[in-house]
Amino acid sequence: MPDYNAIHRFLAARGHETTAIHCREVAEQARALALHFGVDADRAYEAGLLHDISAVIPNDQRLNRALAWGVPILPEERVAPMILHQKLSAVMARRQFGVTDASVLSAIGCHTTLKPDASPLDKVVFVADKIAWDQPGTPPWRDDLARALDVSLDAAALTYLDYLWERREQLLVVHPWFVAARAQLSKRLSPMVSSRQKLSAFFRESPLAQEASALDLER
Repeated sequence: MPDYNAIHRFLAARGHETTAIHCREVAEQARALALHFGVDADRAYEAGLLHDISAVIPNDQRLNRALAWGVPILPEERVAPMILHQKLSAVMARRQFGVTDASVLSAIGCHTTLKPDASPLDKVVFVADKIAWDQPGTPPWRDDLARALDVSLDAAALTYLDYLWERREQLLVVHPWFVAARAQLSKRLSPMVSSRQKLSAFFRESPLAQEASALDLER
């Protein structure tokens, strides 16, 4: 497994020390999430370390590099080549850092958008990347994501995908992987959400709840 020092040297030597720090933070967050949710922590850490290794490829070169490396390119990725960095990072992890574990490469390759039929490791790295945000300030989804993690890993992943979906008209492209992943997770979680809503409604409408509300109004 590549260690952080090797990743830091590789990125810092090419002017991307900030990315190296972000990769370490994502790796540490991914390991913590993996331990919490019963996912392989070493694989999560490795995927986190390497998830943005393709930052060394300038955005205006990503499309050509993907073509040269035989990376499948979606129409949305031609419009927004930045999104290709997740796939390019997976290729670089394999070619330059010797990663052969398919589950690690998969998690690297969908860490920005997620994808349908995502594995628990995919979701761990995806969520870790959203927690260890690499932009100034506090991520606007932080509190909702934290609450969702108390429910499940799927709920956390869906929280961010919902955030994107609600702002889809502001996005340069709507990537089909995130749309499909969101639809799949929504369907999987809807029975649980529905049950919770019914239970909440029951307590709100019960005589005891109504009596408590009346007492609150009298205070």
